[in-house]
Amino acid sequence: MRRKIRIAILLLIAMPLVVILLANVIIEQATKSKTYDTVADIPHNKVGLVLGTARRLVEGGLNPYYTHRIQATVDLFKAGKIQYVLVSGDNGSIYYNEPTTIKNDLVEAGIPEERIYLDYAGFRTLDSMVRAKVIFGLDSVTVISQEFHNKRAIYLARKKGLDAIGFNAGDVSGNPGLKVHLREYLARVKVFIDLILNTQPRYYGNRIEIQ
Repeated sequence: MRRKIRIAILLLIAMPLVVILLANVIIEQATKSKTYDTVADIPHNKVGLVLGTARRLVEGGLNPYYTHRIQATVDLFKAGKIQYVLVSGDNGSIYYNEPTTIKNDLVEAGIPEERIYLDYAGFRTLDSMVRAKVIFGLDSVTVISQEFHNKRAIYLARKKGLDAIGFNAGDVSGNPGLKVHLREYLARVKVFIDLILNTQPRYYGNRIEIQ
């Protein structure tokens, strides 16, 4: 009896680890060679979709994930690899507005305001990908974020009928980067839960044409 209990406990411990590992392997394999590190190598797409994040860290100072995404977007645009930028992020309150903040920094860096479109309802990566296709009418897109995030976004996009590739913004090392990468393992499990449940974006809205 005790042996059966021990086996049951071991299975309970092992199962979540197996699920996490499997989710990670599936996404890694499905998105292999779909992300790019250099501007010269990435194919052209009409629209680059930059995924939002907070500009400043909770503990103070600029968020390096944010600044790297801004720089990556500017690099793509100036190299002619994208013609328009779609900024998708959280606009959950009057005190927090990722899309407008990112737009302001992109304009300051030299991207014309009329080439930037804002998706104020990109509360999650799933929302951003589905809305890029359904609301903004895109068939293909270049996702701009860190590599680990790009791969999850690309996997979701392709499952939702959006042909996506990714341009990898600079990553972050040390403890801050480690914490984010650990959370990413759980986020990848959530991808499959959302796909199984056919989870929909929080909001849809009127169609917006990027041109």
